[in-house]
Amino acid sequence: MGSDLKGKNAVVLGASAEGGTGFAIARALAGAGADVTIAARSVDKLEPLAAKIGARWFACDASNANQIAQLAEFGADAAGLDIAVNAAALPVIGGIADLDFAQVERAIQVNYYGMAHFLRETTARMNDGGSVVLISSYSAVQPIHPHFAYACAKAATDCLVRYAALEYGPRGIRVNSIQPGPIKSDLAKDLFAIPGVEDIYAREIPLGRVGHPDDYADAVMWLAGGAFVTGLNIPVNGGNQLTRMPRVDELPMGTASYEGDYS
Repeated sequence: MGSDLKGKNAVVLGASAEGGTGFAIARALAGAGADVTIAARSVDKLEPLAAKIGARWFACDASNANQIAQLAEFGADAAGLDIAVNAAALPVIGGIADLDFAQVERAIQVNYYGMAHFLRETTARMNDGGSVVLISSYSAVQPIHPHFAYACAKAATDCLVRYAALEYGPRGIRVNSIQPGPIKSDLAKDLFAIPGVEDIYAREIPLGRVGHPDDYADAVMWLAGGAFVTGLNIPVNGGNQLTRMPRVDELPMGTASYEGDYS
């Protein structure tokens, strides 16, 4: 990964699973020398994971504005923040006609409002020249039935990124999102354990495999290390944007896909 982040202060929200994307990102940042704070709602998992990478930890519900502000303050400490990553997500599965709109509101609360609060609170405590990365989803661009509530909230987050890049650009703060495709993460282990499912997804990916958490950590490291880009929603999916997602009728009966972990 190569970046030297010694002396940089980083916060990663959504890092409660060792095989998850958020923790892979935190591990990569810590490995490059950053002082990392990991955060998640799952308090019992945070302390041992933080100890593995020499990080601090903070309990935070990704949908709670007050807790997000407290996380930003804790992570910034006296030195200010340099890197802020929000990898928390709440998958909500259901069609437009069938889904209870209380579930839609919950999806928006975590996948959009939570991202907006995180962006606002971390940039308020961020040093000039910092980097914010929000983990979005390629479902915001390429429909993946039946994920409309999740995807629409992520699409709003991608729009937020563009506005934020303009607002915070004068301070040298870069704001981007990553749009993962299918991820073989801790949350999706049951999905990819179903015989044939991984191959069905992989055949639509030009690089021939589904994503792994470290693939997204690599992308965050590039963005955190001073990349001259801002306001982008970047597909990190092995070229899946050139093809398509599998249709529901191509997957085993009852199979649902997963992309995030409301941590």
